[in-house]
Amino acid sequence: MIGLSFGLGGIEAEFWRLVFVMTRIGGAMLAAPLFGSAGVPPQVRVIATGAIAVFVCSWFPAVTAPADLLSLSGMVTVAGEVAIGLSLGFVLQLAFAAPIVAAEVISGAMGMSMATAVDPASGAQSPALGQYFSVVMTLLFLALGAHLHWIALLVESYRSFPPGGGWFSADRMEVIVSFGSVLFENAVLIALPVTLVLMLAQLVTGVLGRSAPSLNLFALGLPLGVLAGLAALIASFPVLGEQMTGLIGVALDFSEGLITP
Repeated sequence: MIGLSFGLGGIEAEFWRLVFVMTRIGGAMLAAPLFGSAGVPPQVRVIATGAIAVFVCSWFPAVTAPADLLSLSGMVTVAGEVAIGLSLGFVLQLAFAAPIVAAEVISGAMGMSMATAVDPASGAQSPALGQYFSVVMTLLFLALGAHLHWIALLVESYRSFPPGGGWFSADRMEVIVSFGSVLFENAVLIALPVTLVLMLAQLVTGVLGRSAPSLNLFALGLPLGVLAGLAALIASFPVLGEQMTGLIGVALDFSEGLITP
């Protein structure tokens, strides 16, 4: 069937079918922010991918591996499967990037750009405030059961688009690109309340500087900006939670749009 034979007959066919099904699921797990985090051991990711693939093979018997998996046409089919999985995970990745973009803006306005930490998801440097937003986003994502909904959409994609079912189209690419504008829109909405308060704090600092030129604005402006930013973050936390919850819902809607025929 595949071109490689170990003398095990039907067991080989089921093995290659399982490996083929794991390509789409593995691509999605790799690109998703929670499942593809650097803190998740690769062994755990492979085990989770294999477990989901076993259920997919049971629920969708019609999903089979190409007759010649190692041929050019088979490799193209595998590449299509990986592209579907990466697209589903990438949309979710963009949703988790919006709070980090907002944290960059807020940290710069507060004068806390130098306060950075290592992002466990990517291993890169990111603002400490971005780590806070990322943790809140992750907790909301898990508390709402959005990870289960996303896995359900990933499994449902095999019903909507079986392997080789022609997933690539201009509409799918438009959905992914249009979600980029949603990312920046939500980043602005998250950062807007705090940046507005910080702008007022800077305005007060400027007025004080004009009325009392002897004041040291560098010694006064930084503590005032940090205190005003922290107060604004505490006051806007309920709104922040609602915005992140809405962003998670929008990301799931866009993911569902990717697998809609």
